[in-house]
Amino acid sequence: MSASEKLLPIDIPVKLSNVKTVFSIGALAFEGDLPASIFHLQLIENDITDWNAKSEVIAVFHTNAGHVTLNDSAYNTERNIATGNPYKELVADLMKRGAEIELCGATAKIYNWGNVDLLPGVKVNTDAMARTTQLVQEGFVKITE
Repeated sequence: MSASEKLLPIDIPVKLSNVKTVFSIGALAFEGDLPASIFHLQLIENDITDWNAKSEVIAVFHTNAGHVTLNDSAYNTERNIATGNPYKELVADLMKRGAEIELCGATAKIYNWGNVDLLPGVKVNTDAMARTTQLVQEGFVKITE
């Protein structure tokens, strides 16, 4: 039997009407060449669409994952390459689908990044810890990536 022929019955089906989630992304772990955090953000955005749910999905990039939010020029400088930000289209697609993408202000200060260095639509918060705490207190579920 091939993998495509295997059945996978779902024992615990989940369907939500409202999703309030904050992803705290401090480092990149990979599923192949795709950061797992981006894969998981895509997955929840797909679920939200399938469920026709209300949603607030916020991804806070900080520390060793902050570079995901940089434009090509800043990314090249930061990562010492010339190919540009390989995540920019994935980030733009997530924002188009409703996810809010944020960069930790403390991370930006440490690396001396300014708003001019960021992808369009990326917002800067005071710092990841304060923002995540705020959102959890507002009823968001925290997912740590």
